Amino acid sequence: MTADDIASLTDRVRSGATSSRELVEMLLDRVAGDGGPDGVHAVLETNADAVTDATRLDAERGAGRIRGPLHGMPVLIKDNVDTAAPLHTTGGSYALKGTSPLRDATVVTNLRAAGLLVLGKTNLSEWANYRSTRSISGWSAVGGMTRNPYDHARSPCGSSSGSGAGVAAGLAPLAVGTETDGSIICPAAFCGVVGLKPTLGLVPTAGVIPISRSQDVVGPMTGTVREAALLLAAMSGRPDAGALDPSHSDVDRFPLRGVRLGLPRDGLWSREPRVGSVVEAAVKVLASLGATIIDPVQIPSLAEIDDTDELTVLDHELKVELAAYLATRAPGGPQTLADLIAFNQAHADVELTLFDQDIFERAEATTGLDAPAYRSARDRCVRISRTEGLDSVFATHDLHALVMPSADLAFSLGPRGDAGPDADRDQGAQYAGGRAVSATSLPAMAGYPMLTVPCGLVDGLPVGLGLAGLAGTDRVLLRVGHAYEVAAFGPAGAAAALPPPRPGRSVV
Repeated sequence: MTADDIASLTDRVRSGATSSRELVEMLLDRVAGDGGPDGVHAVLETNADAVTDATRLDAERGAGRIRGPLHGMPVLIKDNVDTAAPLHTTGGSYALKGTSPLRDATVVTNLRAAGLLVLGKTNLSEWANYRSTRSISGWSAVGGMTRNPYDHARSPCGSSSGSGAGVAAGLAPLAVGTETDGSIICPAAFCGVVGLKPTLGLVPTAGVIPISRSQDVVGPMTGTVREAALLLAAMSGRPDAGALDPSHSDVDRFPLRGVRLGLPRDGLWSREPRVGSVVEAAVKVLASLGATIIDPVQIPSLAEIDDTDELTVLDHELKVELAAYLATRAPGGPQTLADLIAFNQAHADVELTLFDQDIFERAEATTGLDAPAYRSARDRCVRISRTEGLDSVFATHDLHALVMPSADLAFSLGPRGDAGPDADRDQGAQYAGGRAVSATSLPAMAGYPMLTVPCGLVDGLPVGLGLAGLAGTDRVLLRVGHAYEVAAFGPAGAAAALPPPRPGRSVV
């Protein structure tokens, strides 16, 4: 079953032709089958109450109580987002396996209030890819290795690996991911789904295992831009948050008239010429819809980006934020970053067999958020990403969004075909000032939104069209992405038009 098949079933649920319970039972069978040797292994656990929840929501629909446009829809939740019993939240680590959150994360509370039901929890890169500089995207001690649905010998990227792969493989129509820098955009691009990194603060992060107060966000991963908009609204608790612009319809000839889009070719374009060609074709579609293309645009501060500043900020915030989060869980588990380091050392046979914990150890050595090193690094990140970065280029060219490749092609896994360190591999990195810079870095450091939409395939692997905006322009990005998606693939999106993933396929 493909993501397109799932989309047709969800439409039937909305119309009442199929019950939520029927959809959930079918998906639970699908997830169970994904645990076999040909599976992508996207889901860590399913919700024992899912069928009961679906039955209750069907009864509400029958009684005329419909909570919203996603009433009765199942959603997968990344396993660093708190869910109350009977589900668990581990961050992929055995250190959290023995205790549970005391309550749902705020975003999960919002989803339930909007009529969605939690189908299960997705695997992730352990600790959201922030334990080691040699971490493995898609691998956790608890969940093992998640695979790319389009090619099981390729990476699903991370850290929202299971959320992206789960939607692409047709295990659920909707999923929740999190991002600090690239963790929604890269797996969505590698797995051929829509992913939105919202503006910092638009979706509440209370109850989410943290890395950084300056950069952590929670966002939707879906089959279409319209579904992403609906899920964003439900996640945020604001019905208007993801609303697509009502001033145009799917049949308007020039729905993007007046929209100005800039192409940052010098620094944020693909090193893979075939990826660039697919994105060039997507830009032509945007122009045909009435958008004005400014080609190229220069981002003044791009050559100044230094990973050291961003990592300094993340290290300092991780130590502080993680201790605050751990205090919210049931008693008996670790309470500090030092406790987690000690746990991993004591259980090295399950936690440290593939890579170490040098980031944890580096963060443990930090001295708090009043440290001069932290404050100066944060100031530089804001200046480079906002003031002299995105704010500057948008003002200079009066832009609504930047357009670029979201990532290069999914890279191969290790020689064993199961896992291999990928910290030094290309996860959509481009060149700026002669150095590698991810397309996601500036929006991440700035706290600004970014959207990726599937726009084609190269050698059977998905290519993502990236759209980045200023703070609070999430709806603008969704409008542009939706107009492109409808024009290029029709209302059902890329899942209906592109060849679906094939289990076990390898192109390497």
